[in-house]
Amino acid sequence: MEKKNWNIIFQNLIVCLIAVGLAFAVSYGGTTVFGSFPIYGLMVIIAFGIQWIVFIPSFIFKTEKYYDLTGSFTYITVIILSTILVGAFDFRSIIILILVLIWTLRLGLFLFKRIVKAGEDKRFTEMKKSGLEFFRAWNIQGLWVSFTTAAALAALTAPKLDYGIWDWITMILGVLLWILGFYFEALADHQKKKFREDSANQGKFIHGGLWDISRHPNYFGEITLWVGIALISITTLQGWRWFALISPLFVLFLLTKISGLPLLEDYADKKWGGQDDYEEYKKNTPVLIPISFKKKN
Repeated sequence: MEKKNWNIIFQNLIVCLIAVGLAFAVSYGGTTVFGSFPIYGLMVIIAFGIQWIVFIPSFIFKTEKYYDLTGSFTYITVIILSTILVGAFDFRSIIILILVLIWTLRLGLFLFKRIVKAGEDKRFTEMKKSGLEFFRAWNIQGLWVSFTTAAALAALTAPKLDYGIWDWITMILGVLLWILGFYFEALADHQKKKFREDSANQGKFIHGGLWDISRHPNYFGEITLWVGIALISITTLQGWRWFALISPLFVLFLLTKISGLPLLEDYADKKWGGQDDYEEYKKNTPVLIPISFKKKN
């Protein structure tokens, strides 16, 4: 077996081990099921299990069309199932359930429609030719779901106590942050979709609307709304469960250092680098946080 394949196998193993560690930490002191099995640990197993099952026909037919849709289905499954298993429908749990479902359904349908229209996701063009590489992508999605839902599921599975003043303050602030993040992500996606549908914009880069104050306003929104979910959950954390706060940090790290900004910035530089309007836009528009430095006439 080639060295490259051994490296991919090792990476898949590391992903699974990280998931085990995450499950152990966030499950601390949480609600259990089937005797003493932690609900969060069960949700991590289910998150990965769904990816592995859908990977099989996806690899056989060499298609990535259901990748994002599977991710959304996984979010819906773990958030609803964990709520049902806990069986305690307090105000915080209901808020978290509603917010995660709204975000998941909106983004999942948006991404699925986009790939159906485009015909393919270019990220997978070469990847899906190799079973190991393609499987790694599905494995990482399982880890993505496990990490991003960590704070939400930690709150859902936490022992239910009477609410104090800090519970209400953090919930209100968290919901407001979530609304801000959802607004930025949904509107930015809509604006980019409309921009691409206009034939006059073919070969051009978007720099209007929210894209005038951030080069990646959708990512700013994604990060912000998960910070909101973490804030809603924060007063339920104790001991090892504080590790659940890695949820928004993981989203921030992945989008800004791994699969988001680096790839898109590199693509934009290769396509429009050297053009005066693009260089001016890049110089005066922050990469993420939506603050405009442009001088108004």
